[in-house]
Amino acid sequence: MAAELEAEVPAFDRGLLECSAEEIAAKWLQASELQKEVYQHLAYYVPKIYCRGPNPAPQREDMLAQHVLLGPMEWYLCGEDPAFGFPKLEQANKPSHLCGRVFKVGEPTYSCRDCAVDPTCVLCMECFLGSIHREHRYRMTTSGGGGFCDCGDTEAWKEGPYCQKHELNTSETAEEEDPLVHLPEDMVARAYNIFAITFKYAVDILTWEKENELPGLEMIEKNDTYYCMLFNDEVHTYEQVIYTLQKAVNCTQKEAIGFATTVDRDGRRSVRYGDFQYCDQAKSVIVRNTSRQTKPLKVQVMHSSIVAHQSFGLKLLTWLGSVIGYSDGLRRILCQVGLQEGPDGENSSLVDKLMLYDSKLWKGARNVYHQLFMSSLLMDLKYKKLFAIRFARNYRQLQRDYMEDDHERAVSVAALSVQLFTVPTLARMLITEENLMTTIIKTFMDHLRHRDIQGRFQFERYTALQAFKFRRVQSLILDLKYVLISKPTEWSEDLRHKFLEGFDAFLELLKCMQGMDPITRQVGQHIEMEPEWEAAFTLQMKLTLVISMMQDWCALDEKVLIEAYKKCLTVLMQCHSGFTDGEQPIVLSMCGHSVETIRYCVSQEKVSIHLPVSRLLAGLHVLLSKTEVAYKFPELLPLSELSPPMLIEHPLRCLVLCAQVHAGMWRRNGFSLVNQIYYYHNVKCRREMFDKDIVMLQTGVSMMDPNHFLMIMLSRFELYQIFSTPDYGKRFSTENTNKDVVQQNNTLIEEMLYLIIMIVGERFSPGIGQVNATDEIKREIIHQLSIRPMAHSELVKALPEDENRETGMESVIEEVACFKKPGLTGRGLYELKPECTKNFNLYFYHFSRAEQSKAEEAQRKLKRQNREDTALPPPALPPFCPLFASLINILQSDVMLCIMGTILQWAVEHNGYAWSESMLQRVLHLIGMALQEEKQHLENLSEENVVTFTFTQKISRPGEAPNNSPSILAMLETLQNAPHLEVHKDMIRWILKTFNTIKKLRESSSTSPVAETEGNVMEESSRDKDKAERKRKAEIARLRREKIMAQMSEMQRHFINENKELFQQTLEELDTSASGVHDNSPVISDAKLTALGPEQTRVAEHRQVVMCILCQEEQEVKVDSRAMVLAAFIQRSTVLSKNRNRIIPDPEKYDPLFMHPDLSCGTHTGSCGHIMHAHCWQRYFDAVQAKEQRRQQRLRVHTSYDVENGEFLCPLCECLSNTVIPLLPPPRVLFNRLDFSGQPNLSQWIKTISLQMKARYLLRDEDHSSNSSEKMDQLQLPEGFRPDYKPKNPYSESIKEMLTTFGTATYKVGLKVHPNEEDPRVPIMCWGSCAYTIQTIERILADEDKPLFGHLPCRQDDCLKSLTRFAAAHWTVSSLSAVQGHFCTLLASLVPNEKNENLPCILDIDMFHLLVSLVLSFPAIHCQDFSGVSLGTGDLHLFHLVTMAHIIQILLTSSTEENGMDQEDTSSEEEVAVLTLYKFLCQCTGSALKEVSSGWHLWRNLKAGIMPFLRCSALFFHYLNGVPAPSELQVNGANQFERLCSYLSLPNNLTCLFQENSEILNTLVESWCSSNEVKRYLEGKRHAISYARESNKLIDLPDDYSCLINQASNFSCPKSGGDKSRAPTLCLVCGTMLCSQSYCCQTELEGEDVGACTAHTYTCGSGVGIFLRVRECQVLFLAGKTKGCFYPPPYLDDYGETDQGLRRGNPLHLCKERFKKIQKLWQQHSITEEIGHAQEANQTLVGIDWQHL
Repeated sequence: MAAELEAEVPAFDRGLLECSAEEIAAKWLQASELQKEVYQHLAYYVPKIYCRGPNPAPQREDMLAQHVLLGPMEWYLCGEDPAFGFPKLEQANKPSHLCGRVFKVGEPTYSCRDCAVDPTCVLCMECFLGSIHREHRYRMTTSGGGGFCDCGDTEAWKEGPYCQKHELNTSETAEEEDPLVHLPEDMVARAYNIFAITFKYAVDILTWEKENELPGLEMIEKNDTYYCMLFNDEVHTYEQVIYTLQKAVNCTQKEAIGFATTVDRDGRRSVRYGDFQYCDQAKSVIVRNTSRQTKPLKVQVMHSSIVAHQSFGLKLLTWLGSVIGYSDGLRRILCQVGLQEGPDGENSSLVDKLMLYDSKLWKGARNVYHQLFMSSLLMDLKYKKLFAIRFARNYRQLQRDYMEDDHERAVSVAALSVQLFTVPTLARMLITEENLMTTIIKTFMDHLRHRDIQGRFQFERYTALQAFKFRRVQSLILDLKYVLISKPTEWSEDLRHKFLEGFDAFLELLKCMQGMDPITRQVGQHIEMEPEWEAAFTLQMKLTLVISMMQDWCALDEKVLIEAYKKCLTVLMQCHSGFTDGEQPIVLSMCGHSVETIRYCVSQEKVSIHLPVSRLLAGLHVLLSKTEVAYKFPELLPLSELSPPMLIEHPLRCLVLCAQVHAGMWRRNGFSLVNQIYYYHNVKCRREMFDKDIVMLQTGVSMMDPNHFLMIMLSRFELYQIFSTPDYGKRFSTENTNKDVVQQNNTLIEEMLYLIIMIVGERFSPGIGQVNATDEIKREIIHQLSIRPMAHSELVKALPEDENRETGMESVIEEVACFKKPGLTGRGLYELKPECTKNFNLYFYHFSRAEQSKAEEAQRKLKRQNREDTALPPPALPPFCPLFASLINILQSDVMLCIMGTILQWAVEHNGYAWSESMLQRVLHLIGMALQEEKQHLENLSEENVVTFTFTQKISRPGEAPNNSPSILAMLETLQNAPHLEVHKDMIRWILKTFNTIKKLRESSSTSPVAETEGNVMEESSRDKDKAERKRKAEIARLRREKIMAQMSEMQRHFINENKELFQQTLEELDTSASGVHDNSPVISDAKLTALGPEQTRVAEHRQVVMCILCQEEQEVKVDSRAMVLAAFIQRSTVLSKNRNRIIPDPEKYDPLFMHPDLSCGTHTGSCGHIMHAHCWQRYFDAVQAKEQRRQQRLRVHTSYDVENGEFLCPLCECLSNTVIPLLPPPRVLFNRLDFSGQPNLSQWIKTISLQMKARYLLRDEDHSSNSSEKMDQLQLPEGFRPDYKPKNPYSESIKEMLTTFGTATYKVGLKVHPNEEDPRVPIMCWGSCAYTIQTIERILADEDKPLFGHLPCRQDDCLKSLTRFAAAHWTVSSLSAVQGHFCTLLASLVPNEKNENLPCILDIDMFHLLVSLVLSFPAIHCQDFSGVSLGTGDLHLFHLVTMAHIIQILLTSSTEENGMDQEDTSSEEEVAVLTLYKFLCQCTGSALKEVSSGWHLWRNLKAGIMPFLRCSALFFHYLNGVPAPSELQVNGANQFERLCSYLSLPNNLTCLFQENSEILNTLVESWCSSNEVKRYLEGKRHAISYARESNKLIDLPDDYSCLINQASNFSCPKSGGDKSRAPTLCLVCGTMLCSQSYCCQTELEGEDVGACTAHTYTCGSGVGIFLRVRECQVLFLAGKTKGCFYPPPYLDDYGETDQGLRRGNPLHLCKERFKKIQKLWQQHSITEEIGHAQEANQTLVGIDWQHL
């Protein structure tokens, strides 16, 4: 479709290019009516330039627009060539001291936690790095786009407002001088003209609503083309849009994705171009298809010339933005033009028009004009103020539009509030002049219209749409927060008046919340529908900070506080008058006191958890005490009018509700209530909910008789009966057989006692107790850390945040805790300092139940460790403020003593009553608190005071006459020895001790000294008795333990003696099963150990007995027994690769015989080392497969392993595996025959082998042609060679099957082809995997500086042993002729023959791979040779031959710059020999090699270059032949080189090899050097790998994480022209930045669409990838298309924690150790395994669509 139309697009007029901007401008200067002229010009040219066809051509349009349309305007404005005019302006202009950089999406922003006025003050990276704040505590975030940098704004920073760059611009001139004075007069006039016309034109065309005509821009010739324009919304998903477009405008999926991406980015895109009919048809299809579930997509058919003018309108706004950048004067003029009132009065200025039309504009247009506002109005301080006033006046309307708008807040003009309201002077001005506070709150109330009969808010079900609307409404609360965030320092009358007006409106809002969502207890049956509760709590949560800030404002001014207090009280009275109707009064009496109250049962009536008005009053009441207003102006306060019972009523109900919920009485009310109670106590809400309820009760108690308060409390807890009637408890527990009711009552009593403890003990808020704010935070931290040591982020979460997102923790944490740094995993922890434990209060009011029990356990454990008694007495508390001082009398009130006495009585006669230990524990705690209090009173006693607190006397008095109950003290002494109270003994002892201390204090303060009382003596003696008793018990226990131990060891000895032979056998087996490294039997140890060749050290064969993990049977590993296998995992790998760009062209035809030395892609085999029988494994695997098929039918989820690819999890350790390796006895022993003849030297051996190979070629040809029998006669067969001999396979059937299985698996994975056992490439892949795995392990050991032997984990050791033995035995199940053919070709690369042409040259062969393949394929030739030459001889000669080839390779490629390192003058023989060899090479290559004079450098290079090869060979022959490694190679020491040479039977001077075999080697070296490739390399025409190869590492990461964020924010998506990428992701292997998780960068891979990361893994890591997602700060591991997991990043903050998702924003720095750990995972090929474990552990990972990342 697009192509046909393409042809019709008319080529643009040549005439356009011939327009002269200068002439047009001159014409305009003469014009009488400039506007008309300009409009005519635009009307004619705009449609000729813009929107000429279906597909936009932005480059062409911009070029022409600049030339024809903007050029004249610039000429007109400057009055000369703009190329000279604008630079002149710039020079005359004073640069701004404001930065004003507008943030891109994802750009890093920085806020200083010490100096920023509020968290919205941010700096861009450049300003931040040049500011003083980089040394402070800063927070780093990524911008959502749209805000701007506040550098240079003195109101945003407490100190350091300028960075170094902007400081230069703050010149001494007056701030308020008019910038227009710097411009020439005539220019000012011209600027006014052109700005007024262009700005008006842009605004008119953007806010134009008719689809067919234009505002004053009628065209002369009208062509009739239309666009079908699709607009963005936030309701439809990408998928829906793409699907609909494919249907509507029949385009391909790729095109549809392009359309959708543009619509999402710019807010609109034309999807069709043509006549009206054609476009309208597409519109109707789109509307029809998207209107089913939600509202349809917005589509408009628009005339092409309107679209053209709109495009140019946007271009003009951008242009205006850039022009005013040249001069402040021009900026000022544009602001004046924009804010000038139009002819229609109110709201008619251009700026108003744009703002009020905002919600009808598309995203792209909004972004453009918001940017313009930011660079003009917000950068000019005078006009910023005027704009703020316009914004505030239109606030209600803007918010209404925003509610209806379906775009997110970031692109709404309403979001500009953050730029205006957070400026302290502007906010104050708007409150006083525009009454902003009231406006915001009233606008907020407008949007929450649903009320119940009492006028309280009522929320509908919280559907998605509700939530969406509600989120919008909450943005108003955010605005209110911005206005209140900076507190006023001085108050004007105006500000007081307007603030209190706002406070009234706020009280109205809270009044609607007081008592909302009331609940009634469900009895009988469970609630049917969970009631709606989330909305109310969301509202409460959002308002929490605003309520706190309101109180902070009130606290700043005494008049305001008094007024606010009165207003709040009045509103509370109004709320109450609506509540109390019809509740009848009753009288309660107890202990001679009586009180009148109302009858009310929480468990039967309605009760609500929302009481914001009461709680606000409580907060203000505390402020009266804190600011001392209560004592200065008591006459101004209505304290006498307060009715305490009314104040406490609702908070008390709320707390009783919590208690009853804990007691399980509200179970049938479902989860909604549990959640409400949870949030009521939660750190996010408790500050203005639970905490304030406690304060309100404290306020009540301090104003009324504590006995009255306690009786009302008992009545509300529904416990009045139990405590007011003597013996009611006994009757109750005998009558009530119902366990539940008894249990409920016990819990209620516990909860009530807990509440009393809180009312008396919680005095750490400034204003209640005599403390300051830091004491409060310290106490919170101490109690959090008494549970367990915590990480910084956990502590921050557990503490309430203020409006600046601060908890105030950092300032005090050092005083109470020590920091412990993290190790390789885990995070840094704070531990409580031991001296702080004395402040621990078991009944701290912010503990949840679980936390309380954990803390108790932890603290008791600590005391036991310190050998102290385990009592946890109440800590000493600060004194109350005078306003609350009378509160303390609750502890010594009659009712309280009665309650304590009753409970102690129950405990003494513990059988008759239902009581619980926690009840007793709480009573003991209360008694302790009272004693502490009295002690403090006595200690702080001044002369004239009388102590009114006489708790000790009251607890010593026995009860009244009728029932003569014993005194509390006496009961405690009885309980001290009660056997059923072991746990509380220490606490009771502590109480009695304190009691005696107080007695002494009283006596010392009274005059007559009294002799020591008996009580004390009695207590002391009982304590000594107690100690002795404990000691005796401990001694008995110790003796008993020793006796038992003796008996056990005796039985053990007896058993061993009886079963002697069994034990002998086991010990022997243990010996044999230990790995070959350690069993150096004494025979060998003295001799020199040699790993290969005829001199190879003979090792006695050990039996290897292993156990199957599935059936637990043991079995010996033998040639003819059933196969045993190891679970293994094969994967392709590029870990050693030196060239990631090489791709196997066609895997079906590719020949992997020679490995290139760049190791571009190898096959790695790993194993977890767990052993099974082959048949057990087969059964297990079949079961896994069957289960998988069943599961697929049920539900389609991925598992962490892919059964179709043969994957399974090891049955024991759940390690990912995809095949099994058979366990074999050492294979070479089987193929070795007697060696009875003398062993040939190298050249004889090569001759013999060449003859054998020749014979084989002839025989092979002979099979094809019959007449070559006479040829056969001519060829003398070498002696003892029997080419027709077919060796028989020594292995049992099951082992053969396993050999084939593993071989085929290696072939399938390594080449990515379908399995085929017959393919001749199978053995090559097996040898290659063996070689590659050994190379990777050698590299890991080398990188970690570990010795070669003895340091491998046993799983790797077993894996290498099995892998090498398998590779050595695999030829027995392959086609003999194929393996022989491979050997011949491989050998021909070193010893040329006429048959094998075009083999790779010596520079392009990896020698270790060659060695392994030659050695392992050699038995296939050797088995037909009966001449008595041993297999070992062949090994040795092959090894020598390859080593020599490698030496030549190293000498040819070594870059021998003779650096001036010191060297010995005396040349050793090695150096002389190397030089000789090098000179010979120079001859062979025709002296293309560089001249080298120093043998020392050559020898050093040679040794370094050949080390990795020798180390790999040592590992290989060690596992192949089972010769133990000499002990010297098991430690790191000097002489490693010599030791290796001796173990591998090489001469220490490697060049001797050449001298010994010079006659044949000279010809070989010549043939190696004569290859064309070598010549090309020496002439510098090609590249070659030099040795030793560097180890691959992951890329270097910067130390500071923000560098990465910055790099990522500058990275734009490579596909969608310069668009910023949403999820930039860095490949840690090669350093490429990718655009992940987006449609734009999806590519097709093997027929599926995959994301950029997945596609990248296939080229860079052959399927495995390690990425860092920069915006989320997490590491991503990918393997294949379906596997992936997230891994903690190597970046930590100062507290040793990672910050995934950058939520906390602390500065992050690279932790080298953690990065090394990731690197090690990669080098060890454990990424896939890591992913497997992660996916098994966390099922949510399986559901993620990894392939689209």
